Amino acid sequence: MRPLRLLAAVTGSPRLLAAAPRTGTAPVHVPPDSLSGAGGTAPAPGRPSSRTRLRAWGELLRVSALFTVPGDALAGAAATGRRPGRGTALAVGASLCLYEAGMALNDWADREEDAVDRPHRPIPSGRVAPGAALAAAGALTAAGLALAARAGRPALAVASGLAATVWAYDLRLKHTRLGPAAMASARALDLLLGATATAGAASAAPGPAGTHAAPGPAGAHPPSAALPAALALGAHTYAVTAVSRHEVQGGSTAAPLAALAGVAGLGAAALRGRPAHGEPSPAPATGTLLLPAFVTAYLRTAAVPLLHAVLNPSPPLTRRAVGGGIRAMIPLQATLAARAGSPLVGLAAMGLVPLARALSRKVSPT
Repeated sequence: MRPLRLLAAVTGSPRLLAAAPRTGTAPVHVPPDSLSGAGGTAPAPGRPSSRTRLRAWGELLRVSALFTVPGDALAGAAATGRRPGRGTALAVGASLCLYEAGMALNDWADREEDAVDRPHRPIPSGRVAPGAALAAAGALTAAGLALAARAGRPALAVASGLAATVWAYDLRLKHTRLGPAAMASARALDLLLGATATAGAASAAPGPAGTHAAPGPAGAHPPSAALPAALALGAHTYAVTAVSRHEVQGGSTAAPLAALAGVAGLGAAALRGRPAHGEPSPAPATGTLLLPAFVTAYLRTAAVPLLHAVLNPSPPLTRRAVGGGIRAMIPLQATLAARAGSPLVGLAAMGLVPLARALSRKVSPT
């Protein structure tokens, strides 16, 4: 062996091996990553990137379903015959916080079950720590109640009932027969929160000189006028929740069939010529044009995937029916607003549909 190759073999230098003249035997290649020293050690795995962590939290909080929340407060405000204002904005903020608190608490409570049925979820996959999810649920609940308190004591009382319902559902009632009713109650209370906050903030606004409150507009109604709309939204939520109980295993035809009948009934009731007792009449011109369009969008979004689940109650089609039912809340809220005499408010709610549809392609709402 020549001296240069002997030196290369002894020192293990890949540069000397490459520079050594060929002698008929192939030079031994030593991968640089296998060498010791600062430049030869394999890099230790680092922390997940910020984008990865944000995506995990987006999945945990189901942010694609977040756009179904503001319409609750808008429909509630419309039911009182008032324009959305400061109280409505506070109700939207409180609703968003309480909704996301429920999402975080839901995955924390279901972490052991998800480890078997849905191991890809953020907590069982290890992307979000259980303690962090629980802390987020508590912080979001406190923030929601704080925002509601700024809209007045009646709004805080409704928000407190909503928060209690959310926590009771996630921790106790979800897997019982009362689960769908609890979820329906939460959505109904969310709409009533919008009505109460809108009316409360309007009454607390300074009025003319010598008065303590601004007079309500002509045709204004008390928050109780929102009860029919709240019951309609609650009925839809009940039907979707009943179907969601079968989205993992599938196999149920009765649940999507009953939900389909309920959706059709709500659509037909919205198109009735005469509003229910205590419900304001829709605006004659714009409401006549937009109300049928909103109802059609509601039926198309909710009924079509439910029909597919009835014909084939497989887990994928059942989950698709649940996702459609969640997204259908937006055109339902627009329908309720238009029926209450505020079609333009309903049109504003419908503006959230493209955002919800686009984000649902990246993050599942179920």
